[in-house]
Amino acid sequence: MSATVTPAEPGNPSEPDLSQDVTETGEAPRRRSRLRSAVVGIAVVVVLALVAGTVFTVVTLRRPLPDHEGSQQVPGLSSAVEVRRDAQDVPQVYADTPEDLFRAQGYLQAQDRFFEMDYRRHVTSGRLAELVGDVPEAIEADKVTRTFGWRRVAEQEWNLISDESRDYLQAYAQGVNAYLESRDPEELGVEYTVLGARVDVAEPEPWDPVDSLAWLKAMAWDLRGNYDSELDRALAYSTLGETDLVDELFPAYGESGNRPVLRNRDLDNERPAQASGDATDGDDAGADTGTDAELTSALTGRATGGAGEATAALGAAVESTRSALDAVPVLVGRGDAAGSNSWVVSGEHTESGEPMLANDPHLALTAPGIWSQVGLHCNEVSAECPFDVAGFSFAGFPGVVIGHNGDLAWGLTNMGADVTDFFIERVRGDTWLKDAGAEQWEQLDTRKETIRVAGGTPVDITVRSTEHGPIVSDVLEVGDVVGSPTSEGTEFGEYAVALQWTALQPGRTADAVFAFDTAKDADDVRAAAALFEVPAQSIVFATTDGHIGYQAPGRIPVRSEVKGPVPSDGTWPRPGWDPRYDWQGWVDADDMPRALDPEEGFVVAANQAVLRDGARPYLADDWDYGYRSERIRTLLAQQIASGRPFTAEDMNRIQNDDWSAFAEALVPTLLDIDLDDSYVAAGQDLLADWDYRMDADSPAAAYFAAVWRNLLQEAFWDDLPPSMRPDGGSQWLLVVKSMLDRSEDAFWDDRTTANVVESRDEILTRALSSARRDLTVELSKEPTDWDWGTLHTLQLEHPVIGGEAVPGLVRDLVNPDPVRMPGGSSIVNATGWDAGTGSFAVTTGPSMRMVVDMADLDASTWVTVTGVSGHPASSHYDDQLDEWAAGKTFAWPFTREAVEESAETRATLVP
Repeated sequence: MSATVTPAEPGNPSEPDLSQDVTETGEAPRRRSRLRSAVVGIAVVVVLALVAGTVFTVVTLRRPLPDHEGSQQVPGLSSAVEVRRDAQDVPQVYADTPEDLFRAQGYLQAQDRFFEMDYRRHVTSGRLAELVGDVPEAIEADKVTRTFGWRRVAEQEWNLISDESRDYLQAYAQGVNAYLESRDPEELGVEYTVLGARVDVAEPEPWDPVDSLAWLKAMAWDLRGNYDSELDRALAYSTLGETDLVDELFPAYGESGNRPVLRNRDLDNERPAQASGDATDGDDAGADTGTDAELTSALTGRATGGAGEATAALGAAVESTRSALDAVPVLVGRGDAAGSNSWVVSGEHTESGEPMLANDPHLALTAPGIWSQVGLHCNEVSAECPFDVAGFSFAGFPGVVIGHNGDLAWGLTNMGADVTDFFIERVRGDTWLKDAGAEQWEQLDTRKETIRVAGGTPVDITVRSTEHGPIVSDVLEVGDVVGSPTSEGTEFGEYAVALQWTALQPGRTADAVFAFDTAKDADDVRAAAALFEVPAQSIVFATTDGHIGYQAPGRIPVRSEVKGPVPSDGTWPRPGWDPRYDWQGWVDADDMPRALDPEEGFVVAANQAVLRDGARPYLADDWDYGYRSERIRTLLAQQIASGRPFTAEDMNRIQNDDWSAFAEALVPTLLDIDLDDSYVAAGQDLLADWDYRMDADSPAAAYFAAVWRNLLQEAFWDDLPPSMRPDGGSQWLLVVKSMLDRSEDAFWDDRTTANVVESRDEILTRALSSARRDLTVELSKEPTDWDWGTLHTLQLEHPVIGGEAVPGLVRDLVNPDPVRMPGGSSIVNATGWDAGTGSFAVTTGPSMRMVVDMADLDASTWVTVTGVSGHPASSHYDDQLDEWAAGKTFAWPFTREAVEESAETRATLVP
């Protein structure tokens, strides 16, 4: 088989892989991936037959296990490639040319993870129904992904990236296809066997280099900026009807009191604060938001007399948009805890005398984990073969995404830049209103897409787009009405919602991956960052010659300042019929914030604001509110002040810190509440001498989490649409902290109680009391028997055959045992949970941890949540889980001598 550069024809089975599927207490579903349970349901009949004997266990499960030793022929190689694997089976690859390096990487990842790779390409190309058959949730996912056109954009990028990147992607594809050659699907993954009883599982099609590029779109989608907040503002307004109340739910970052990544004196390219009226930078801090009636009028294009009807119709369009976008499977991670920690410390504060760097991206946790560890080494590093790099890659894309080479280490955290805007459009027939002032209607761009369904009838859809982007509000049939016509008939058309997103423009992020792998200094990082267009990530780095720094990359839209009722800063959906709200281009790469060797001696980037409010360039208004970053800064500053230099153990200790800023902020007020009932007060008593640490064994941590969950429910569920119930992250801590000083705040009042206005203390009493009762049922009647880890567990699931609908025997084979976890949302050890679901189960967390010592790269450490292999029968499927859960790491050999010393298996790939 050989890879092609043209898109592969649809029509092959693969495998599904979905994110955490959470259930919510209450009458309405929260946003979640609905596909998992449906796909799992397909497998039930198959599994029931397979588990009848030992054949499934002994033969079917073990059949896909690859051979990692000896000599193996790999067509396409120009010379022999050496592979060394350590006790965790991490491959270190040695070759004479970069093409052979990436051929080998493709071959090895296909050995270990082809099912995962094949699933990802089905999702990113909108072809999931070809794999799982006539499943409504799969078809919905395909409809939305086709509407985005991820694969179409990736195809355009193929002609945009460099010749070298095309060569590397081609070589990687050749390696993948060399492994696929002459192997049946059942030899590639046990998942094919399970799916094969439902749909025809033909030989997987050859890997196409564009399959790798399309994966970058999925990564960008899950790590986009303020998409949720922008929709949530509109949804909250549809129920609250007052902008002041909406604004209370979305406080400014500065109100947190936490510092941004960079201060003015740290910036290498310092820019003055944003001036009011400077349209080129897009800051709208001084905009007049107008009256609520004017906001309704501006968003709906209606006279204010019909505000109620217009707002309801707009809310329907926005809600349908939310439902459509939630249909896209989670591949990387979403939600408050889908962020990351990273920091770098100067050599003047380390025991080794050289910089140290730490990074732990907080993403969705699945089995197998999202990262694939690898080392890629040219036998002789030169201009012709420049790679000598190790770190974390994605199965399906060549190179290393996060890691270090011989000169430089880099870590990534989600920057949170606002790279999406929703435009409320007025659509009439096959036209859309481009300029209401000029009464200018334009033709919609349309295209037909056919979704092929394994064993079912193809589904045809029509994708409609305006100049702002694809219309996403009518992709799925949600409710009776998507966008109602105005009372004036069809003069102004119906409401529709279009998505403008930077990743729907072809870019060169693929080039950036290889540029980082070979970067040596700050200038190289800056050049690579200029190519790293989506997703926008904060980059911290350190060099072996002693420098540390920060660099912001990304394609960031420039928004004109518009003085009017709708903010023009991207925080609210914007009227598509007012050209003043159109994007004006991109922030120049030279204007992106950067710093080298700041005077503090360290840099912390943990999803907080990059710059202070009002600074330029304008990046976003919605950030993580900085409680993790502030805790990391505090721990670093305390140790520096003590005079004790940092070691790798210190960096890892900080990564596992479980102290809660939530508890520090709320517990004093909770202890002031008088509880007359001694039964209820027994829970409150646990908080009296608590150290605010969310330890797995802590009774107080369990009680506090239950109080926090119930407090959010009591305060906000009666005010907000079900789809935006509080998840309990950093935004909600800041909102509740501000409400504590206002005992009569509108959100304390329970709207469901007629003729009664509740106060702060009444709601806090309810939360304290209900938490005591809940934990009595969930854990024990004795509060001293409670513990956080029993509630806060991580149950990794195989994304296809690991769900509850599958018989327990199979779940036991493919799902690792559950683990008790410390930490929580907005804690450095960010094992996130979603308060809006009612469950304390871990949904996101540190998908890997790494610490790099620039003085001795062989002294660096790393760990992933599961293991190298994607095969459930492999001993390396989850062999890192226990150490990861306990906060431990493994040695990370890098030099050839260290790799050879740690090698447990050796293989030679030959032409």
